[in-house]
Amino acid sequence: MSHDKEILQASAKHPQPGSIFQYGTAGVPLHFLLHGVYLTVLPHFPNVTLSTPCIFLTIINSDLLDSVVFRVGLLAALRSKKLNGQTVGVMITASHNPPVDNGVKLVDPMGEMLESSWEAYATELANIESDEGVVEVYNKLISNLKIKPEAPARIVLARDTRASGPALVLALTDALDAVGAETQDFGYLTTPQLHYITRCINTKGTAQEYGEPTEEGYYTKISTAFKQAMKHKRKSGAVTVDCANGVGGPKLRELVKYLPTAADGGVDIKIVNDDTSNPENLNVQCGADYVKTGQRAPPSSKAHAMERCCSLDGDADRLVYYYLDSSSRFQLLDGDRIATLCASFIGDLARQSGLSDSLKIGIVQTAYANGASTDYVANTLKLPAICTATGVKHLHHAAQRFDIGVYFEANGHGTVLFSPQASRCLRTHEPRSPAQQSALETLRAMSDLINQTVGDALSDMLTVEVILSHKSWSTVEWSNTYKDLPNLLLKTDVRDKSVFTTTDAERRLETPRGLQREIDALVERYARGRCFARASGTEDAMRVYAEASSKSEAEDLGHKVRELVRHFGG
Repeated sequence: MSHDKEILQASAKHPQPGSIFQYGTAGVPLHFLLHGVYLTVLPHFPNVTLSTPCIFLTIINSDLLDSVVFRVGLLAALRSKKLNGQTVGVMITASHNPPVDNGVKLVDPMGEMLESSWEAYATELANIESDEGVVEVYNKLISNLKIKPEAPARIVLARDTRASGPALVLALTDALDAVGAETQDFGYLTTPQLHYITRCINTKGTAQEYGEPTEEGYYTKISTAFKQAMKHKRKSGAVTVDCANGVGGPKLRELVKYLPTAADGGVDIKIVNDDTSNPENLNVQCGADYVKTGQRAPPSSKAHAMERCCSLDGDADRLVYYYLDSSSRFQLLDGDRIATLCASFIGDLARQSGLSDSLKIGIVQTAYANGASTDYVANTLKLPAICTATGVKHLHHAAQRFDIGVYFEANGHGTVLFSPQASRCLRTHEPRSPAQQSALETLRAMSDLINQTVGDALSDMLTVEVILSHKSWSTVEWSNTYKDLPNLLLKTDVRDKSVFTTTDAERRLETPRGLQREIDALVERYARGRCFARASGTEDAMRVYAEASSKSEAEDLGHKVRELVRHFGG
């Protein structure tokens, strides 16, 4: 059945503002990075951005996103048809970005990121200037991808609290209606909740059934697992949760209704920055990105010394912890710290349950992970570690190499993946003692508590609280597991950053020739020295990361390597 007429009429309501979208970065002066995704800003239309590694588009002036969201709706329907009617998710959000931004993200059936081969199709659709061209490319994709036109298309969608959301939902549903897609609008959700629901729908009634495909099902699954994991444990003190004035605020308040109170063995959760009635406050002087970047608590948190605090981002897929020490100095517990905490606890549970020989547990980091954390993983936790290129997509894939793979970026986005083999082990293992039984029950609960589809700030926050309870740790003990090496991150403008190419997970430069040799010679002069340079994903610049045993040495190393980069970069 042809939908040419319907697409043509609907497309006319969402005209493209010119050929302004493209992938890649060569020759473009400014880029943004979102969720490990490169977003290109075109010089002749600086308000428009487009992502590369997965479908996630962001535009500063959200009016300009209208045509893109419409066309992404067509692509979502095609993706579902190609997968014989499996449900595909569409999330409208711009995460930690300012409230004037917005974006759109596609979610594949198992809750994972969109298959990379489809990225080029999004580019092609986004660049078409005419409505007739949209119809032509839509039909060409049906032919080239061997999609059955009569196959059903099933889409679930949601959005965050941005003021531009309703208009973009309208553009999306216009596209879906035009091609006869079955659509279910879940309204306001966190991004991880939509990933969860997408996976639940597609696994319902199968051996891989993940849960009830509703918002209530999400709360029930997490709260049930949390109660089991906290069995016979009690956490002292409250945790103050900064919700970035985003969708995580009302969703956390709803989740709390399903959790036991502190008196009943739960955690006392104090919610701040949950004002969603004023969208212009989203991510303003609050949220995970504000805390991580500024190395300070949100002014509105009013946290006292030694109080446990954490911050979500605008769509609740990032989490960082922090506290003020006894001298009121800010102490950050970022994604690296969360990763080592999770890996330590899960490794302990595997040994205590008698599964250490059956499960390969590992941790995935990027070059930006502090060297002290890498040493802690290798020498104290004695777990294998993989270093990948920057970006959640790379970390997620690397984590799948383990039976239980832990990954977090320093910005707080990450999760713990349990492979099918790990799930079978947890399900079939027969403990030989009450102690093994207890550890096994907790490990099973952790596999349900941690969102398997994507980084989830609400799930991750409860995971951290469980672990601290089991270890009887405060944030001070957590912080004392290792001492970060002094480090420095610098930026320098270069004439053409494309001449800088990397290898070894972005830790070494292949070109310009000779530059890496000179960096190596400098690094050898410093105790525990490490330094690398890589092209920025957000600007036409190079970023230089340096660390050493002292602050002065890290700064000296970083500045000297920056001068080398400037010299080789012209």
